[in-house]
Amino acid sequence: MTARKVLVLLGSPRRKGNSAVLAQHLRQGAEEAGGRVETLYLQGMGIEPCTGCGECHTGNISGCVIDDSMQDIYDKLKGSDAIVFASPIYWFSVSAQLKTVIDRIYAIVGEEKEILKGKQIGILLTYADSDPFVSGAINTLRMFQDIADYLGTTISGSVYGSAFEAGEIENNRELTRQAYELGQKLARE
Repeated sequence: MTARKVLVLLGSPRRKGNSAVLAQHLRQGAEEAGGRVETLYLQGMGIEPCTGCGECHTGNISGCVIDDSMQDIYDKLKGSDAIVFASPIYWFSVSAQLKTVIDRIYAIVGEEKEILKGKQIGILLTYADSDPFVSGAINTLRMFQDIADYLGTTISGSVYGSAFEAGEIENNRELTRQAYELGQKLARE
C-alpha cells in the first residue's frame, strides 16, 4: 500500500502562528500514521488573484492562464489524497493568502474537471476571540461545507479554537491533540 499524500495549504502569514502550530501537530499525526505530508506556506508564494477572465472554462485550456506559483499548487492538489486548509480567521473568514488559492481552484473544477472529487478535506482554524460565532469561525466552516459539496469532496474533520498571541495555541493540549488525530485520520482514510 502506498502512503497517502496530505497537502497542507497554510494561509497564515506567520510561520510560527497558531494555524502553523496546529498544522505541525496534524503533520506529526499523519506522518506517524504512515502518511506523506507537504506543507505549503502560501505567504510570499507569488499567487495572483483570479481575474475572472473565464478562460479556464472555455475548453481551450486545462487550468488557469495566469502563470504563477498556482500552477505548481494545481499539480500538488491533483496528486494529493487529502487537502488541509489551515488559516487564522481574519475579518470573519480565511486569510487573504488562502482565499486567493481557493478562488483560483475554480480553474480546475466543474464539468469535466473533476480533479478534486473524492478527496478528503481537513480544516484548521484559529481566531482571537473566545466565541466561534463572533470570530467568524462558524461562517468559515460553513463556507468549507459549501466548497466540499461543490467539489465532491468529504470533510474528514475540523479543528478550531481561540488563541490571542502567536504560538499560544500550543498550550491548548485538547486542540493540538485533535489536530494530531485529524492528521492520523487523513493518513489512513
